[in-house]
Amino acid sequence: MRAAITRGGALVVEEVPDPVPQAGQVLVRTLACGICGSDLHALDDPDAFGDVMRRTGGSTHDIREGLVLGHEFAAEIVDYGPGTVRALPTGTVVCGPPIGFGPQGSGIIGYTPAFPGGFGEYMLLSEAFTMPVPNGLDPKTAALTEPFSIAARAVRRAEAAPGSVAVVIGLGPVGLGIVAVLKARGLGPVVAVDFSPRRRALAERLGADILIDPAVESPYDRWTSLGVIPGMMDRMAAEYRGVRIKDAVIFECVGTPGMLARVVDGAPAGARIVLVGVCLRPDTFDPGVAVGKELDIRGSFGGSPTEYRQTLRDIAEGRIDAGAVITGVTGLDGLAGAIAELGEPDRHAKIIVDPSLDRFVV
Repeated sequence: MRAAITRGGALVVEEVPDPVPQAGQVLVRTLACGICGSDLHALDDPDAFGDVMRRTGGSTHDIREGLVLGHEFAAEIVDYGPGTVRALPTGTVVCGPPIGFGPQGSGIIGYTPAFPGGFGEYMLLSEAFTMPVPNGLDPKTAALTEPFSIAARAVRRAEAAPGSVAVVIGLGPVGLGIVAVLKARGLGPVVAVDFSPRRRALAERLGADILIDPAVESPYDRWTSLGVIPGMMDRMAAEYRGVRIKDAVIFECVGTPGMLARVVDGAPAGARIVLVGVCLRPDTFDPGVAVGKELDIRGSFGGSPTEYRQTLRDIAEGRIDAGAVITGVTGLDGLAGAIAELGEPDRHAKIIVDPSLDRFVV
């Protein structure tokens, strides 16, 4: 098969052996695969990416040594391995969480040689985690179930109550997904923050109530006007008086050094901060500020099969407009150029790879 494979610090399109399904596995033909921010991190800083993966129990394989990336996929069933139920006929369009499992071990699809990802013509999926795409949903949109399920998990971990103010900082695909999931759950008001006018416009399309350009206004200047008490002493005084207190949740979806410190400084007392952006370098913040404000800082990673399945239903039934974030489609030969394009946030939010194409389509 043709695949874009990592060679050193680059992606090279080559002919590689077709994967062969083993016990409990399905061979599928890739129809669509999203380019994830994690792929960009891995290619840009493979040493830091590998270090974080090892320390968190992920893949220990060097990203530079022959991987076919791509874990946001929709595909068509071609064949089954031995010992499979075969409940879905060949030709069925499927997707699923990027969990590879079988006799060759387990791992994240696209980040281990045993499970080549969607930047190739064929993939291996675990039959147990493979889900049919419903309602004739476009495979390009179905492929976005994975990043939007990450957003769903982040929203669940935020434990936002109705009426809580939700601030989403960084409107990449997952940040935009968080906006969409919050609104689909009837939560908010939702404040969407990004330097990019195009990404703010996408957040508005997905339902954001307030749009903020941090070059013009701090996202932390509106707490009082939104009914949130910013200071700890004022919050405690309100508690003593029995005043109902409106909570705030902040989703940090940027993942660059210094962001956590800025969020901790700007967060109101009692806020929950959900770290969704993957920062690959050490970062620092003042613990005394977090203690004095009683901040709750928690990470969020991936999405469970249950969250994936619910997100797929939400997309297929129109509650979440995941397709709104697609800004380009490319074949394998245009993949390197598409990755460069993603460095321009006013041009692109999400680019989908279709291995059958021979060009980049905006």
